[in-house]
Amino acid sequence: MLDRLPFLIGLRYVRAKRRNHFISFISLTSMLGLTLGVAVLILVLSVMNGFDHELRSRVLGMVPHTRIEQPSGMTDWKPLAERLMQREHVVGAAPYVQQQGMFSVSGRNEGGLVYGIVPEYERQVSIIEDHMQQGSLDSLEPGSWNIVLGDLLARNLGVGVGDKVTLLVPEASITPAGVFPRLKRFNVSGTFKVGADIDASLAYANIEDMQTLARMGDAVGGLRLELDDLFLANQVTREIVNDLGYGYRGMDWTYTHGNLFQAIQMEKRMIGLLLMVIVAVAAFNIVSTLVMVVTDKHADIAILRTIGARPKSIMGIFIVQGLTIGVIGIVIGVILGIVLALSISDIIAWFEATTGIQFLDPNVYFISYLPSRLNLEDVGIIVVSALVLSFLSTLYPAWRAARIQPAEVLRYE
Repeated sequence: MLDRLPFLIGLRYVRAKRRNHFISFISLTSMLGLTLGVAVLILVLSVMNGFDHELRSRVLGMVPHTRIEQPSGMTDWKPLAERLMQREHVVGAAPYVQQQGMFSVSGRNEGGLVYGIVPEYERQVSIIEDHMQQGSLDSLEPGSWNIVLGDLLARNLGVGVGDKVTLLVPEASITPAGVFPRLKRFNVSGTFKVGADIDASLAYANIEDMQTLARMGDAVGGLRLELDDLFLANQVTREIVNDLGYGYRGMDWTYTHGNLFQAIQMEKRMIGLLLMVIVAVAAFNIVSTLVMVVTDKHADIAILRTIGARPKSIMGIFIVQGLTIGVIGIVIGVILGIVLALSISDIIAWFEATTGIQFLDPNVYFISYLPSRLNLEDVGIIVVSALVLSFLSTLYPAWRAARIQPAEVLRYE
């Protein structure tokens, strides 16, 4: 019977209505603190995981994982593309011509980056086909001077499919009448939307049209490569450039978006650490709860000792009581955190639609909505950490209870 004593009495102390309501209040506060701490920690880490996932799948699905270029232009890109496709980790290769410029329509001006592409090759290295809002990449035929704009770029310019837009490139054309900027009118044949900042600055045209505009002849700017593991981009790029030798250069996504990815990872670690401190504070509130319970139960402890309860059993009573408070708070926190993590995107979207307030402006942030991605490994780490903190919080009060001398207590009872 005494073996079950700590478990039975510990649970009884949790369920019993205490005479000291202040102790009950402190217990409830500890439980609520753990609940809120665990729930918020799960929610915030899920949002950070969502940003990380969106960066990988959307932004890095549109920008090159790695690029191989020649400063003077690449004329033999087809044999090179076939050769690079044989390499480990390379799953796609596509030629491109890249041109910075200024779009102009009826006095509206927006800067942007135009990629000249071959649609059938581009599908191997980009997710753009999955995010077309209007039109199709197949409309980018040679000589058509069609262009596909990002959704935000089209809206900022006030154009849609069927409209015309003028592209000014930062190169001068010398004519008998003087020096003029080079420009060309394009037909808007489609728009795409990936929900990221590139919607406001990216456009696609046919590669032959862009070769003509850039006066590159048959040369392309380089090859864009898709990798099966984007975190190997730096290593694969170095290996390719070393194998190709002099005259080639490479650049991977870490040069353009690496700092953003590292910032998200660092923020996730720092926010997780700060919120874990909140969980720790809530867990250590259990210390004050149990210390007051021990003081309140001096006589009960003394009686248990006189009928044969060992100090270890007395410690077990208060460890069970403290862990029960902790477990209840953690379980409720996990349920609440998971529900919020799975629904926060819809809640924010509803709030934005209702109030007209946009939390993430795509002109400022790299995505336009609040993502959330629940990671069960994070939930497991949070639960184990909170349980360990709750257990540690019970040790000191339990140790004090085990040191109570029955004779000294019962002398005054």
